[in-house]
Amino acid sequence: MECSSFSKYSWLDFVYSVIGVCTYLLDWGSDVWVATEFYCRGDLFWFGVLVGLMVLSSVVVQMFSWFWFKYDRELPGFSDQNGASKMVFGDRVKLSCLLHVLQLGFFCRHISAIRQGFRVWWRKEQGSEYAVYLTHDLSMLRLIETFCESAPQLILMIYVMLRTNKARTVQFVSVAASTTSIAWMVVDYHRSLRSFLPEKAKQGWGSSLIYFLWNLLLIAPRVAALSLFASVLPRYIAAHFLMLWPIFVFWAWQQRTDFMDSLAGEWLYRATVGLIWYFSWFNVAEGRTRGRSIIYHVFIATDGGILLVTWWSYRDPVLTESYALFLLIALPLTYLLGLLFKTLYYCCFHPKLWRPPVRDPGLPDDLPDAQVTFRDFSIQDGTPSPLLLNRRMACHASHFYSEHKVIRNISTEGPEASHQ
Repeated sequence: MECSSFSKYSWLDFVYSVIGVCTYLLDWGSDVWVATEFYCRGDLFWFGVLVGLMVLSSVVVQMFSWFWFKYDRELPGFSDQNGASKMVFGDRVKLSCLLHVLQLGFFCRHISAIRQGFRVWWRKEQGSEYAVYLTHDLSMLRLIETFCESAPQLILMIYVMLRTNKARTVQFVSVAASTTSIAWMVVDYHRSLRSFLPEKAKQGWGSSLIYFLWNLLLIAPRVAALSLFASVLPRYIAAHFLMLWPIFVFWAWQQRTDFMDSLAGEWLYRATVGLIWYFSWFNVAEGRTRGRSIIYHVFIATDGGILLVTWWSYRDPVLTESYALFLLIALPLTYLLGLLFKTLYYCCFHPKLWRPPVRDPGLPDDLPDAQVTFRDFSIQDGTPSPLLLNRRMACHASHFYSEHKVIRNISTEGPEASHQ
């Protein structure tokens, strides 16, 4: 089997970058509009909660962006690569720091990706590797923003509808659109990981659809259960999160994650993973992926069941009569259906990693995914280019597409020590 080259920057990547900055501005504008609505109506508590979520999400994303900017500057020869020195803030550390303090670092990354993508795709200039590098980081940052802001805001939106017992059609549409958007961001992130598989860089529509469905069917019941619980015991939802979040962070630490290049950055990453796990599964370490996934889903299913039983016990029987029994039955079944779609995906659509013709003596021609390593990968046109291979996303790709230990031959000069 002949190896195809690592995916290059395409017009579709450019379109995704443009859509990304448009959705970022639209999301920011809609958040400000909703916050203004709360303030004008005198709902100062909800105004404070919404603004707090916006600020928290923005700060977390800016911190990741700043850490990555510092790491990339330390890579040997990175700023000399085509396009790397032409970012919005380029190699100017003080300007970059100011932009991130002003919460503009993420937006500037979008602009940089569009600028570099335009140079590569439209003007046919060099720098395809750097354009792909930028889109990989943006994909991860959008995923972080989704679970730090969009998912909590969706719970708040549903909670307000349940507490007021009033909901307009536009609110139902907004809830459905937000839930779909969260699931789509996970698919977009998965699409970015796929680019690290030379022969599987293009994700088929069937695979994308199944991947989207199982994420939608797992995330939606989780968000609904949390919203229902908050509607009857609003003061305890924060306690519920603060009880589970440290457990998730501790579990991430036990798995010895090695995503960031500094100890402080790694703990920020583990804390963020804990937040993501509160809503959805996210594989962060090599080995025993199936076992960890089973443990997670059993735990979340049990927790969701407790939340539903609590809501059923404390609900108002009169106000909830029209939908209570339906939700009590539909939410567990939806989660179960999501697990079935996830099983279907891994059985039929999960890609097998490519293995080169030259292999160790005695190895079979077709190895399972878990036995193929990133050392077997051909990078960008068959020419190794470790400096512009996005180590962060390649690390996550190795976790997602392998169940046992994966050898990552990504950068021989970058930090390799595991953070404790």
